[in-house]
Amino acid sequence: MNANITDDRPHKPPMEREELREVISLSLWAGQMLLQWGADTARVEETVHRIGTGLGCDWLDIVVTVDAIIATTINNHEFRTKVRRAPLRGVNMARIVAINDVSYQIQQGACDRAQLRRALRAIDQQGHLYNRWLVLVGVALACAAFSDLFGGDAATFLATLGAAGTATFVRQELTKRYYNPLLIVIVVAAVAGGLASVLARLLGSATVATAIAASVLLLVPGVPLINAAEDFINGYAQNGMVRAIYGGIISLAIALGLALVIWLTGVNGI
Repeated sequence: MNANITDDRPHKPPMEREELREVISLSLWAGQMLLQWGADTARVEETVHRIGTGLGCDWLDIVVTVDAIIATTINNHEFRTKVRRAPLRGVNMARIVAINDVSYQIQQGACDRAQLRRALRAIDQQGHLYNRWLVLVGVALACAAFSDLFGGDAATFLATLGAAGTATFVRQELTKRYYNPLLIVIVVAAVAGGLASVLARLLGSATVATAIAASVLLLVPGVPLINAAEDFINGYAQNGMVRAIYGGIISLAIALGLALVIWLTGVNGI
């Protein structure tokens, strides 16, 4: 966002430079978490701007990239500029919603800087909304349901259920140990596809290829691709392109893991 702050424009009460420093730090902290946990560019920009102006700034000039935020806070011709990196973490819509709610409280004057800092600290330290085992069961059932939609039989359903559940467990363990995200995708795709192939054959499935294809659906990069489309629609072409390329790379990593399974098992028709 940008605007020209002119002399005849009404200003908010003057702020000390230290106050401006705190405002930009808090605003960028919120923006960093939004970017890390899957928010699109427009939401990050709007929320950071809402927080900064709600805390007393006349305006904020904001530049959002896929892994960093640059912002300048402006108040009565005083300004502070800061850059904050936002390394990829994953997807957590609960945190995005919580930060968005806090930003509206600030806009309404119901939250000051001290309260915002406590709220952001609590959000940053927030655990997962669901137990990991509940997530595992939910993902396994979802992939198994897709195998049924794809025309699989009962044996395919059970094979997909077991393979997707095991693959989700492997993914959770590798993620917890901070392995490279693309390496995790390749390994998990190979584990899911290989186990689905073995289980489907042992259970007598007539649609082994369907079990393999459905078992890796947990890896589909839905959020990056959706955000890429939203960024293109909202005019953030550069960020949209980067997100789309990242989604494509994840898809290629899935294909690489499945190619290894196909080569080892000889299954065709995926």
